[in-house]
Amino acid sequence: MKPISKINVGLIGASGYTGIELLKILIQHPIFEVAYVATSEGGIELDALHPSLKDIFTCKVQKADASQIKERCELVFLALPHQTAMGFAKGLLDSGVKVVDLSADYRLELEVYEKHYCPHEDKEHLSEAVYGLPELNREAIKKSSLVANPGCYPTASLLGLLPFVEHIDENFPIFIDAKSGVSGAGKKCSPSTHFVGINENIFAYKVFSHRHEPEIAEKLRLKSGKEFDINFVPHLIPATRGELIDSYMLLNEEIDPIAVLKEYYKDEAFVRIFENPVDIKTCSGTNFCDIYAKRRGNKLYVNSSVDNILRGSSSQAVANANLMCGLDEELALPFIAYVP
Repeated sequence: MKPISKINVGLIGASGYTGIELLKILIQHPIFEVAYVATSEGGIELDALHPSLKDIFTCKVQKADASQIKERCELVFLALPHQTAMGFAKGLLDSGVKVVDLSADYRLELEVYEKHYCPHEDKEHLSEAVYGLPELNREAIKKSSLVANPGCYPTASLLGLLPFVEHIDENFPIFIDAKSGVSGAGKKCSPSTHFVGINENIFAYKVFSHRHEPEIAEKLRLKSGKEFDINFVPHLIPATRGELIDSYMLLNEEIDPIAVLKEYYKDEAFVRIFENPVDIKTCSGTNFCDIYAKRRGNKLYVNSSVDNILRGSSSQAVANANLMCGLDEELALPFIAYVP
């Protein structure tokens, strides 16, 4: 068999938690070759920026420059804030470079995006973007040059809800109680993420106003044609990583929820169905989404968990890149949990 040629990839936004997790996967990837790493500042060796890579992998971290990327890379991961990402993506896409964007810039329809974020500066490519949840859009991802990688809350919430869209009574609201580790808030410190604020503490934030609420509602509508009333409340918990979602809704018919889940995900390598409630440790360090569900009368409870900076960000981004490049989706993705 003819060996598969290496594919040069780049990463813009290497300094954050998603950046280091992406690098950990990419430097072990048998096909992807890390050819360009950049931050807003540059000018540092990668193993100085991330000491965990010492004696494993290093290179010069560049100051992000789209012209250099075009010459070196076939695909680029953008681990940048919203609005900043679209500025880079437009030029790269026009030059024929494939893009996996980890920001929110290409995840939403134009009207919804501009209502919750800012004016969009790349409407042309927005219409071409594919939402990067493989279980939802795998075939479209394979053909795409621009994939909008979902965030952690929508990933865990949607994977729990999608199997039930035909069985949910749309006349009643869906309530989503979400809890995430502090890494989901990024590296920048604030009173709520400072050790003193989060240690031995848990609290809700952005109640009914989090930007991921309209994202979850939009994807459920596009999948089912139904307008679901999504009520999303996130919480920060004193854990480094991990995310737990509890969703509550009413059914329009009697079902066996575990049977529904097993049938819906029977061919999916990275969704595991449990007979008991799930937790964050069991999938920590992996690309799995673990799901449990239980019905009482017409009431349905769905419980799902992901590693927020892997399945909710970096490892899912690599899964999307694998699909975009005609590779096995599972290539180099983590299967084994960090902790017992």
